[in-house]
Amino acid sequence: MNAPRLKQLRHAYGFDDVAIVPGEVTINPELVEIGLDIGPHHFALPFIASAMDAVVDPAFARLMHGAGGLGVLNLEGIWTRYDEPRPILDEVASVNRDEATAILQSAFQRPIRDDLVARRVAELKEGGAVAAVSVTPKSTKRYAPIAQEAGADVLVVQSTVTTARHESTSIEGLRFEKLLEQVRIPVVVGNTVGFTATREVMRSGVAAVLVGVGPGAGCTSREVLGIGVPQVTATIDCAAAREAHLAETGNYVPIITDGGIRTGGDVCKCFAAGADGVMMGSPFAATTEAPGRGYHWGMATSHADLPRGTRVFVGVKTTLQKTLFGPTSRTDGTENLAGALKTAMGMCGAHTIREFQEAEMVIAPSIKTEGKIYQTTEGAIHQFAQAES
Repeated sequence: MNAPRLKQLRHAYGFDDVAIVPGEVTINPELVEIGLDIGPHHFALPFIASAMDAVVDPAFARLMHGAGGLGVLNLEGIWTRYDEPRPILDEVASVNRDEATAILQSAFQRPIRDDLVARRVAELKEGGAVAAVSVTPKSTKRYAPIAQEAGADVLVVQSTVTTARHESTSIEGLRFEKLLEQVRIPVVVGNTVGFTATREVMRSGVAAVLVGVGPGAGCTSREVLGIGVPQVTATIDCAAAREAHLAETGNYVPIITDGGIRTGGDVCKCFAAGADGVMMGSPFAATTEAPGRGYHWGMATSHADLPRGTRVFVGVKTTLQKTLFGPTSRTDGTENLAGALKTAMGMCGAHTIREFQEAEMVIAPSIKTEGKIYQTTEGAIHQFAQAES
């Protein structure tokens, strides 16, 4: 009898499973370059604020631009459904988690207004900021032209899982090649986690690819659907697709690790795994400048039939300046993310992000606990008991 064919599983790694190995040469952090290019736009910081209603409003996006990064506005959220969405934010912040989901589902029943799409783009561009907006594939054909006409600079087409080949009951679904013929601005597409799907998306001519399915603090796709790949492995696989695409076409398409990033260590591991940029929600939601009052939620939280997100509370405990650049007295790695990245690059002897992508990484599940008994709950209890005696 022939042996049955069994599904084989490979091990996949998240941020807490790996560590970056220092280099043989070190350099001063002020000598490193950490910029990110998306189409013709250069950003001094490779940090992008997620297209979440409670993270990015036009004012926050302008502040991100002033700091050297990029904020993306969700064109299918409350900012394009309501002239004044802050009462919705107040209500969501005032109830429990289950009630918050119901409130969002109700709020999203109000239709998106074309005039508000154009108005928000104009607000994004005030002061010369780069205007980046996000839509889902099903709405791209309708709202991309409006956003472009209003002056949008970058279009992000984002869904839980994105592929270049998609079957649909519609006469013709969204085809990236056709979209890029109609849209004259850079198009960033996501989200992917695998080599083949990422390479096929890149072949369509997109300006960048978002990497990550379900890792965000406010996303529940991994619980609801069981789908996802830990971010370090996903980034490594998609970086391999970028290199294959570069060798095939001579065109370098940046990849942006999106979601699950909490600390400077996580940020650094993204780049060492191969990322060109990172997209974050929770670190920015915790700033005084974010519109969500310390709360935020996944983009699919408001889905009428199968919510795949939830409202989470991160608190208002810092500022955008401190999150990006410090100075800080926090020891948990949640502030001065730019400083953390530059310092890690210096320790690995990397002058550029491209060089940092070559840093050695090791599988190290004990990296955060080895020798750290006095930082753990057990250690704290031990210290307290000694003090009491």
